[in-house]
Amino acid sequence: MADMFELMLALDLRDELSAGELTELRWHLGAGSQPDTLSIVTEFPVVEEDEDGEFVIEDHPEPLLGQHGDSYKIGGALVSVLLRRQDTGQEGWALTSRQEIHPDDFERTGELLSWLAAKASERHLGSDGEVHLGWIRFYEEPRPTPLVVRDGAVVWPS
Repeated sequence: MADMFELMLALDLRDELSAGELTELRWHLGAGSQPDTLSIVTEFPVVEEDEDGEFVIEDHPEPLLGQHGDSYKIGGALVSVLLRRQDTGQEGWALTSRQEIHPDDFERTGELLSWLAAKASERHLGSDGEVHLGWIRFYEEPRPTPLVVRDGAVVWPS
């Protein structure tokens, strides 16, 4: 049995992203090259076996929302788009992403999502202080549940 989830983000970001943050965010969305320095999610530990048969932890950065094309389990297409808001009376950025995610990736992806929540426009802030980013759904479930960040951490399905 697969443990795959559909992750759907639909949010607006305030117009306060630095050039470096935009470069790194575009890389995470699969729309740009990896920057020399990572500041949003800085560690990508992977356990590998070295030539002596010892296990070592190496850093292997990879885009966290960069899947594009056919999905493996959830049906439909995987995409990520970041657009500059124009002619809407709002300044900032519009971000939409639909990805497949395994629970093993919740922690690292959660770092990026928590960062996005801190940059989200006020329209995503609930009265209880939660930031609503989109939805998440186990691939066999018909209905998604809200994906929120509470107290700086993503509330993942249990």
